[in-house]
Amino acid sequence: MDTGYVTLSRQSGLMREMQIVANNVANAATTGYRQEGLIFSEHVAALNGQPALSMSGATAHNTSMLQGALGETGGRLDLAIEGAGFFLLDTPQGDRLTRAGSFTTNAEGELVNPDGLRVLDAGGAPIFVPPDATDLSFAADGTMSAGGRPLAQIGLYLPVEPMAMIREGGVLFRSEAGIEPSEAGRIVQGFLENSNVNAIGQVARMIEVQRAYELGQSFLDSENERLREAMKTLIK
Repeated sequence: MDTGYVTLSRQSGLMREMQIVANNVANAATTGYRQEGLIFSEHVAALNGQPALSMSGATAHNTSMLQGALGETGGRLDLAIEGAGFFLLDTPQGDRLTRAGSFTTNAEGELVNPDGLRVLDAGGAPIFVPPDATDLSFAADGTMSAGGRPLAQIGLYLPVEPMAMIREGGVLFRSEAGIEPSEAGRIVQGFLENSNVNAIGQVARMIEVQRAYELGQSFLDSENERLREAMKTLIK
């Protein structure tokens, strides 16, 4: 039965990868979305003196940090990050990172994302936008000014361990290892960063995964038939 178990471990990984690739394709037009990938690993073990058995695993995810294209919107609260860095949002579950910079203000005048989550400044505090600020501008370092007077500075952060980031809600990330200020990114006002998904590459990968899964299923069917014939022979 070892052959079947090895193939099943591979099929399980391929099924998870298909789900991830399909999610990437579905979010190819989502602002600030980061393409996700699956990392396959191999586990080799020998049990009870039997020959070593190689099983595949696919539980680790990685997030693409490639720059997405910037699209001009002209919105005074639409912000894009050029280079490395994430905006920091205050959520009920704790601080979360995002590259989606489509912001607005809430009833209290605080800068928030479309879900009402507050954007935090370089010191981790909410950002207040004066209601009468008609000439609001943002410098490359995130400094928000009105009438030539600095008001606040939007924080740019990086995860301490990028591979340890956990995706939440499509464009939100939790950094298990903590965050640190980013000095490599710059903020561009009136633009939004598009998804960094390579749509053509992901569709091609989807076809490859589907064919690999079908091949594995065909092998399992053949193996099942072989075992059935062996059992019939033994019974006779």
